Amino acid sequence: MIYLLGGSGYVGQAYQALLSRKGIPFRNLRRADVDYSNRETLRAALLRDKPAFLINAAGYTGKPNVDACELHKHECLFGNAVLPGIIAGACADAGVPWGHVSSGCIYTGSRPDGTGFTETDVPNFTFRTNNCSFYSGTKALGEEVLAGQPNVYIWRLRIPFDQHDNPRNYLTKLLRYKRLLEATNSISQLEEFCAATFACWERRVPFGLYNVTNPGHITTSEIVELIKAAGVSNQVFDFFKDEGEFMHLAAKTPRSNCVMDSSKLASVGIRMTEVREAVTRDLKRWVRAA
Repeated sequence: MIYLLGGSGYVGQAYQALLSRKGIPFRNLRRADVDYSNRETLRAALLRDKPAFLINAAGYTGKPNVDACELHKHECLFGNAVLPGIIAGACADAGVPWGHVSSGCIYTGSRPDGTGFTETDVPNFTFRTNNCSFYSGTKALGEEVLAGQPNVYIWRLRIPFDQHDNPRNYLTKLLRYKRLLEATNSISQLEEFCAATFACWERRVPFGLYNVTNPGHITTSEIVELIKAAGVSNQVFDFFKDEGEFMHLAAKTPRSNCVMDSSKLASVGIRMTEVREAVTRDLKRWVRAA
């Protein structure tokens, strides 16, 4: 049996769908039923139910975007930096291995040679570099809290998308924003992300940190062209002239735009679809919201 924390969220629901499809028993642990933000309460539940593995998809992202984190700093700090430490302690006490959904939004840009950041690169979009959003800062702290912890996977998600029209879906956001910012990013197809991360446990690959993004990178304008080619929308997409205009007119906090290297994941035999191919596929099977 698998424990799932944060199962009601965008990523958590995708994990529920994955586990259901695979016929794997799981318990979507809701804080209203078991307060997993309390170490002793979570520890007692783990010792009682003895799950084989725990997935933490809980955290604070802000709605409709990370700007909301600037207004709810307490919740953001607790959900992204404090809670992982609580879970780590309870899992260690109960001897339960687990996986934590982290974020690639703790980087900006790319490596000096233009390649993507690897798991060994020090995050450069954090409180320590004094250039980040509050959200990114707290996600980086969460990774620091887990550094050196045994029996845990840290999975870096980056701008999730899939074929379902949803306010949390990156493709939907591009369709609904009045103006777009041209940027280059690595992104994660949500269903593939969940499958790849759970495969880490199924295949018993070494614990540790993994960038879980579709190989390659893609620009905003490239996605717009794929949207048009798929016939999903024929709207005229308007772009900010640069990041300065975007920050002045539309954003309360800086955004992470970065390129990541997912070759470590591939090296353990877990491969995801190349990013342009994945976006093209999902746009061809686009399911509009009812």
